[in-house]
Amino acid sequence: MPLPLPSDFSASNKLLFIDCDSTLSAIEGIDELARLRGEACFAEVEAMTHAAMEGQIPIGEVFGRRLEIIRPTREEAARVGQMYIERAEPTAREMLAAARTAGWRPCILSAGFRESIEPLAAYLGIDWIEAVGLYFDEAGNYRGYDRDYPTTRNGGKPARIREIGEAWARAHSESPPPPVPARPLRTVMVGDGISDLETQGQVDLFVGYGGIVRRPRVEKEAQVFIQQLSELPELLAQLSAKSL
Repeated sequence: MPLPLPSDFSASNKLLFIDCDSTLSAIEGIDELARLRGEACFAEVEAMTHAAMEGQIPIGEVFGRRLEIIRPTREEAARVGQMYIERAEPTAREMLAAARTAGWRPCILSAGFRESIEPLAAYLGIDWIEAVGLYFDEAGNYRGYDRDYPTTRNGGKPARIREIGEAWARAHSESPPPPVPARPLRTVMVGDGISDLETQGQVDLFVGYGGIVRRPRVEKEAQVFIQQLSELPELLAQLSAKSL
């Protein structure tokens, strides 16, 4: 069954997908959840996160294992949401304002947790989140996570972008005419990790980001590599100009 999308997602032909952890914010949410369990838990989980983000082990191999070690509560997930805001990338809001003015629709595309990302998204004015849901019981204790969500495994981000592109094309092939002229869809992905780099080839432009964590493979293979998100609007303008 197709995953839900915002009702107005197809109103723009320019979609900007942005990673959350170590991109929009300086933390890795899963690592901060582990830190709440003590330094030993933090060290164990951080090592798994680093290996997955560097492409040394598959994301799917560690995704559920980290959560079973931590078993975060609803309250702890919300606490990490505030940490995201406190450590938000300094130029993110400025960049997003410029992108919106230029007609780009931003979406957070992440292997992080929706319940933690929602506060950051609200702070940044982003109303479209593609992230993994956590499940809790009535008391707020951990019950599990959405194992079927694409970003819980390698190849999930390009797969989700492909699904969104297909849904966009369907929306623009239906009658009555769509709310904007049927211009070609333009997609951009911005992120720091290997799972973000995997979208290169699926999007029109992949922008590697190294302002928080500089990953050698991403820097080497990315079409473009930036150190601040404030550099992004110029790249978006260049892509838009090529599309005219």
